[in-house]
Amino acid sequence: MLVIRRAGDRGLADHGWLLSRHTFSFADYHDPRHMGFRALRVINEDRVQPGRGFGMHGHRDMEILSYVLEGALRHKDSMGTGSVIVPGDVQRMSAGTGVMHSEFNASDKERVHFLQIWLLPSRRGSAPGYEQKSFEAEDKRGRLRLVASPDGADGSVTVRADAKLYASLLDRGQRVEHVVGPGRHAWIQIARGKVDVAGQGLDAGDGASSSDAGDLPIVGVEAAELLVFDLG
Repeated sequence: MLVIRRAGDRGLADHGWLLSRHTFSFADYHDPRHMGFRALRVINEDRVQPGRGFGMHGHRDMEILSYVLEGALRHKDSMGTGSVIVPGDVQRMSAGTGVMHSEFNASDKERVHFLQIWLLPSRRGSAPGYEQKSFEAEDKRGRLRLVASPDGADGSVTVRADAKLYASLLDRGQRVEHVVGPGRHAWIQIARGKVDVAGQGLDAGDGASSSDAGDLPIVGVEAAELLVFDLG
């Protein structure tokens, strides 16, 4: 059974400089029916105006992934890391025992559009950490490309959570298939475009979960970009 979370039903925060849609409860948006899914705690779709961003603030015991769709995101943290994240990059910051960081739009002309993802760690109290890797579009086109995993398999970033994250770019009619193993669970997030998942139409911003073991076919209805989480 596929449980769908429609884009228009998500929480909304409009601060002028920031437009954010919350798939799960976050900050001032609270819905006890949507507190996360398995280890997946946050999916925020953020659009940040030029030159604006999130000032230095702290986190603990959370695995935080950033996935940029358009523009560029400038990162700084208390570990001494400084970087710019662009489309194709996956950034992982492990908050662990505590880290301070800031995220700003790197451009003073163009908006940045990205997904902020939080995963509950398998263990609390680990040392903070940071990792960033780039994945070519052709490596994601027409297939599910592993971009984050507990063991860094296939060149993915290493995430300290019971989760694997796949990214895919589908043209119209292209098909991929994710196998949900026994005792595993899947969350699919549509970043752009439109797909058919097991006979259900999903548009940009929609998410869906499945806890049924078996094949989960995904077909591009139009050009689309999506993320698939495999969760314990």
